[in-house]
Amino acid sequence: MKKILILGNSAKEYALAKKLSETCEIHVASGSDTMRDFACVVDIRDNSVSEILEYVMENGIDMTIPCSLSSLQTNITELFEKNGQNIFAPSQNAVNTLTDKASAKKLLYKLRIPTPRFGIFEKQNMVVDYIKNLKHPFVIKTNEPSSAVVFSDLKSSKGVIDSIFVKNNHKVVIEDYVSGTPFNFYTITDGYKALPIGSSILYKHSLEGDGGQLTGGMGACVPNYKLSLEKEKTLMENVVYPTLDYLNAQNCQYVGILGVNGIIENDGNIQILGYQTFLQDADADCILEMLDADIYSLIEACTLGSFSDEVDYIPQKNLSAVSLVLNCTNKDNINNSVTGLDNIDENVKVSFYGNIRKNKYLELEAEYGAVAVLTAYGRNHAAASDRVYSEAECINFNGKRYRKDICKPMISAI
Repeated sequence: MKKILILGNSAKEYALAKKLSETCEIHVASGSDTMRDFACVVDIRDNSVSEILEYVMENGIDMTIPCSLSSLQTNITELFEKNGQNIFAPSQNAVNTLTDKASAKKLLYKLRIPTPRFGIFEKQNMVVDYIKNLKHPFVIKTNEPSSAVVFSDLKSSKGVIDSIFVKNNHKVVIEDYVSGTPFNFYTITDGYKALPIGSSILYKHSLEGDGGQLTGGMGACVPNYKLSLEKEKTLMENVVYPTLDYLNAQNCQYVGILGVNGIIENDGNIQILGYQTFLQDADADCILEMLDADIYSLIEACTLGSFSDEVDYIPQKNLSAVSLVLNCTNKDNINNSVTGLDNIDENVKVSFYGNIRKNKYLELEAEYGAVAVLTAYGRNHAAASDRVYSEAECINFNGKRYRKDICKPMISAI
């Protein structure tokens, strides 16, 4: 049985670890309490590269898979390759190029990939002057996690701008807000050849009807039927491969999962917002369960160099999946015991975020923020959506909240 080490402790790591635990022995660093049921949770921070390498070598780990951004932004790939250890991850320079908001926008512009109009600024007065001339809603981005915020004018954005520069953020990206259907398009690659593994509609706004602020994801629908095969081909030819070619030319090889994040406008045109260096918390279970292929075999092929010669197509199941993120709004973290999990249908996936703990009675307790992702499957999106909302009613904790319209607009449009 293969030994796999996964780095990270959020819902996407939970989803991958649970999936691989069906056939492999799973170790997770830093992991979470909820992963102990099916994995060995290692008390090492996911960005402590030297300690991770030592653990891998001492415990005979066959494959290491960094998922969290904090682990991917280290030099772990270079260190592991130098020491002859298998790792499924891009180089540090490749990750930094794609995850730095300013660098990513510059790359999209350089490669002539359609992206919303933007400006990059390092001084507060320059940000203010730029916004004064904007006539449409805009997005302010920094490299802080989930930092994107939508505004309509300078007055409403002034408080956020002030706080950004108080924190000494060196670069701020101001981007035109583009409306339409958001998507994630995922590929798996050995750095030279890339193949699609799925697409999702990711619901980023905190409130129904795409209101409220942008988040890391409140739910998802897979597949994204607005992303036709023709559009996927366009993304491969005009976005994915030009990006891989550029990184290779810079000696920044990208081995791993490469995601493209964008918007399908109402007229059908596509605008690319940026890149993802792994699956997202809200859509990981959807993507993994829709694959009609062994994910570990694909990972191993990319790492060992056989992917380009042996894999020509990655099949996906003829099903639909809908996920729903349950959040806790109870900031006091009082009486937050999670109940009802035993009533969840065994065919519905539940992946937990890192901020859920076991108390001294071994009961699960939610903390403020995202708690769990529920994912259901069906013959179509309507069936999957009905199922996930039915199961969501089974789980209870103080301050439970979730969006009530995940996938609903898409169902009515099909």
